[in-house]
Amino acid sequence: MSSGTPVRVLIADDQEMVRTGFRLILSAQPDIEVVGEAADGAACVELARRLRPDVCLVDVRMPKLNGLEVTRKLAGPGAVDPLHVVVVTTFDQDDYLDEALRGGAVGFLLKDAGPGLLVEAVRAAARGDALVSPAVTLRLLERMADRHGPQCGAAATVPAPGTLSERELDVVRLVARGRTNQEIAEELFISLGTVKTHLAHIQTKLEVRNRVEVAAWAWEAGQVRR
Repeated sequence: MSSGTPVRVLIADDQEMVRTGFRLILSAQPDIEVVGEAADGAACVELARRLRPDVCLVDVRMPKLNGLEVTRKLAGPGAVDPLHVVVVTTFDQDDYLDEALRGGAVGFLLKDAGPGLLVEAVRAAARGDALVSPAVTLRLLERMADRHGPQCGAAATVPAPGTLSERELDVVRLVARGRTNQEIAEELFISLGTVKTHLAHIQTKLEVRNRVEVAAWAWEAGQVRR
């Protein structure tokens, strides 16, 4: 996508008021264009395949096909020319998060996250980056803490911290705390482009697909404490 081209967004939600609210928020941005809306999952899949938007905002609970099924069809491992899907839901449930990420979603937002985070998630997804509600990321770490305990960094299946440089570890720890790329850049006194480069290297080295998997690794490797 060229720098002068608006981010094209498809909104899928069975509640008209939600679709209208998202459309008003996103259309107010000069670099975002809402190109379609769908009230059910089947219509979302059809529209997405026809319109090829840069980002699909998909609710979890929809008629015909739920948002998790839609995500798998549009972004999952078997998808041809996959799209960028951000799952947006009222329901803050771990199983939804897990299934959305396994299905290929690049973002997971709660509907009460606020307009600013919604806009940022769309822009991040369009760049091929990812954004997950900070509260969800932090709760994921707590869940892993309860499940594994701090000693799990020694597990043989987890790549050792030595795989990453010190600066990359700094970035990982901030990702695990729910920081956005811009916040990481400001905190580490580096450019936004440098943060993106570090994240690309981190994901390659750790063989993970998105920020939540980076955060998960951070706990597994003992890099983050509650």
